[in-house]
Amino acid sequence: MAAISPQPTFEGDIFSAPMVHTDSNLLACIEPDYKPFIPGNSLRRMTRVLKIGLTAALRCLQDSGLETPGPIVTGTGKGSLQDTEKFIKEIAEYKETALNPTPFIQSTYNSVNGLIALQQKCTAYNNTFVHRGFSFENALLDSMMLIQEGASHTLTGAFEEITAEHFYIKSRIGFWKEAPINSADLYQHLSPGTIAGEGATFFALTGEPTPHSYAAISGFKMLYKPVPGKLTATLKDFSAGADLIITGRNGDSNHEHFYEELDNCYPGVPQISFKHLCGEYDTAGAFGVWLAAQIIKAQQVPQQWFPQLPPLSAPVNSILFYNHFYGEQHVMLLLERV
Repeated sequence: MAAISPQPTFEGDIFSAPMVHTDSNLLACIEPDYKPFIPGNSLRRMTRVLKIGLTAALRCLQDSGLETPGPIVTGTGKGSLQDTEKFIKEIAEYKETALNPTPFIQSTYNSVNGLIALQQKCTAYNNTFVHRGFSFENALLDSMMLIQEGASHTLTGAFEEITAEHFYIKSRIGFWKEAPINSADLYQHLSPGTIAGEGATFFALTGEPTPHSYAAISGFKMLYKPVPGKLTATLKDFSAGADLIITGRNGDSNHEHFYEELDNCYPGVPQISFKHLCGEYDTAGAFGVWLAAQIIKAQQVPQQWFPQLPPLSAPVNSILFYNHFYGEQHVMLLLERV
């Protein structure tokens, strides 16, 4: 696995790394040194989302011990916003004449997948899912089906970026909180809106455990705009037990009732939320799954990130992950120790 996020997740030990926080309502990625992963002549022509996506994928391959990525499957809600905005601005500026094709080419959703395949000389299955809050989850589902059909492994991930223009546009329609808050205190400010984020997260998936394995996915459900009672009924399908619950709570009072349904289904089970670490974006669920896998393998929770949670007294053999994207796309995953 590998993650580039607003926290120091790419290098170092996350269980000792300090928590990064902001009061601007926007959490931006901590970008690593790209030179060990991307040639300098290519680096100059790449926008930020291309660099973080490609670098996270290559680091994931290193971590997994795989030489070739095999099928490459990703999810993204927006793709390269920076290139898209640049191309649209040039259309207006040059009145649709003498346009530079590079921003258009790099603005397509599958540009990260293409870069990974080109750098690794991979000609296997290559697909990108663009389904808003289900983007990463559909990539995960597709990868699981590929493994069932015989693929030995897949490179599966998600990537997203935020720009100043996109942050402004979404602030006009109520996506973000009106008043600046400290991201570390996100859950203490229950009000309309949340904070923005971005990131790139990649996983190497296999059908059987390996010495590099972090966790196993043993349960997976997706719901789209569930009718009353459906979410509770689906959550109870995972009632076999979870030692820890990770939720996508984000301080948005408009959708807090969904997490209250989860609380009612699992009273007394220790619970943490992760959006104060990465912010809200279409594929934030990938960061949450990455965090769950890290906790299962290390058998500890980053205490500096979750000071409200007492140290775990029992082994974490399973984690229930629940997240939704603005009340429409709901995802439940059960991860188990291997």
